[in-house]
Amino acid sequence: MADFLIRGSLADVDPEVAELIQLEHARQLDKLILIASESYVPAAVREAEGSVFQNIYAEGYPHAETIGLTEAEVLDYERQLPFYRRNGDRRYYKGVEYCNLVEALAQRRAAEVFCPPNLTPEQIFVNVQPLSGAVANLAIYEALTQPGDTVMTLDLLHGGHLSHGSPVSVTGRRQRIVHYQVNEETELLDYEEIYELAQRERPKMIIAGYTSYPWAPDFQRFREIADSVGAYLMADIAHTAGMAAAGVYPNPVGIAHVTSFTTHKTLMGPRGAIIITTDPEIAKKIDRAVFPGLQGGPHFNKIAGMATMLKIAKTDAFKALQQQIARNAVALSEGFKANGLRVVHGGTNTHMVLLDCKCIAQRDGVPLMGNPASRILDLVGIVCNRNTIPGDKDAAHPSALRFGTPWVTQRGLTEGDMREIADVVALVLKTAVPFAIQGRRGMTYSARVDFDALREGVRRVSALVAKAGRDYTLPPLTYPHVWHRGNGKSVLEVRGEHAPAFLDIVLAQPVSDLRVGERREGHLLGRDRVPHCSATVTRTVQGYALDVPAEYADWARQWLRALSDGFVIFDQSCVDEPIPGPVTVA
Repeated sequence: MADFLIRGSLADVDPEVAELIQLEHARQLDKLILIASESYVPAAVREAEGSVFQNIYAEGYPHAETIGLTEAEVLDYERQLPFYRRNGDRRYYKGVEYCNLVEALAQRRAAEVFCPPNLTPEQIFVNVQPLSGAVANLAIYEALTQPGDTVMTLDLLHGGHLSHGSPVSVTGRRQRIVHYQVNEETELLDYEEIYELAQRERPKMIIAGYTSYPWAPDFQRFREIADSVGAYLMADIAHTAGMAAAGVYPNPVGIAHVTSFTTHKTLMGPRGAIIITTDPEIAKKIDRAVFPGLQGGPHFNKIAGMATMLKIAKTDAFKALQQQIARNAVALSEGFKANGLRVVHGGTNTHMVLLDCKCIAQRDGVPLMGNPASRILDLVGIVCNRNTIPGDKDAAHPSALRFGTPWVTQRGLTEGDMREIADVVALVLKTAVPFAIQGRRGMTYSARVDFDALREGVRRVSALVAKAGRDYTLPPLTYPHVWHRGNGKSVLEVRGEHAPAFLDIVLAQPVSDLRVGERREGHLLGRDRVPHCSATVTRTVQGYALDVPAEYADWARQWLRALSDGFVIFDQSCVDEPIPGPVTVA
């Protein structure tokens, strides 16, 4: 054709990226994802995100007349398009008439979803342009504070967020940050302590809303504290916006001076953020802070996805989902407690649970820490993240795990399944043998677990994955790159630069002296270097071929891959001794 349009599907144009997308989709379906800040975005929202709205530049805002319009009025094209042609808008670009409408639609839907009973949507002002939660929070700082003003936030180590004044964030360098903390004994917010701190420090702004504190704050009490010192109250419900929309979590709109939240956590939408206020003057300041203060053209494909997400948030199905998310979090917390594990903050009434790893296992005074624990669980098929908790000294060495229930709830798992997940976590991590290595940059914490417990954990997680629902708008996929899958063959190939040294250790005799084509009989060592099965090793051009009896093939493949990953116990007498690796086992 006589044009320069690039045609063809992704698979045709870039098969490498197409394959990566397929693999990532398969990973998401083949594991139990309990990242509290993630969810599975519905196909309809992803379709809106992938639309031609992504092609458009539209710095600025729709005409002010669109504020307060009902959805029907926004979508009255016969009225809106002539109005646009005659009056224009607040954009720096033309050709944005439909951008105006999709943004106004997202604003109206957000106002309706988050409108408290004592207000009307017309009294709520919404900005849907922030590209992320951190940008939204920074915009609020820009709008409501000056450099050097005092801002009061929850300590990062106790559940606050980087964008709430961490010294590594610009919000912690431009303002004077004062942190309140949870009570040392109860691990809960103490409003009297917060009140007293506010009286001493006289902040310009107080932030309520957290990234790893699992209890809903009392927004009304926070507003009273803010009013007592003439401060703004900012509510950050990034994690819990979906729950607030469904009435499962307190809605701060109309209580806080300004509310911010991301749209990709419990709201299950595109990666972006929304700012809401009921004060028209604050709304003007927020709009100027977002654009042109902090960013240029908004991402209209994401705003279209937000509009679709907010329509879904109005449905009874969405409300039922959020209610089950909360019930599942409580069940997960109780499941941990039933296994004798310590749940930080005592429990939850949101979507997240924090688990103290230090109380699970210790060795020679070295506790199990969050980083190795999360990496071990990922091998099992449970995806969570390391997290700081009260008592940690710094964010570099977090001692806890954070779990969230949105994703697994979306896939249909319920309270009994949460207790099964808790049982698997306990089964595996209770076998952990922690250790620490002093390096040039400080202490590195790691751990190794029992291989049989790891295999049993994988088996039980696989059963839950098989039970969980899948996205049937896409073809079924299987994630191939996991250590417990194989092809049933009894001949394994071990290759990579560390393969000779690796096999020298895990076989009963060295093989690094073999030449290509030479073979040697021996044994594959199991835990504590006990011979587990016979093995014939042959040097090949690519590496080494390892022939084991057919009945041991699955065990051998899983064992070698787990040893390569470095988180199973090989020799109990020297558990912190590293095995050369990694290697490829095929």
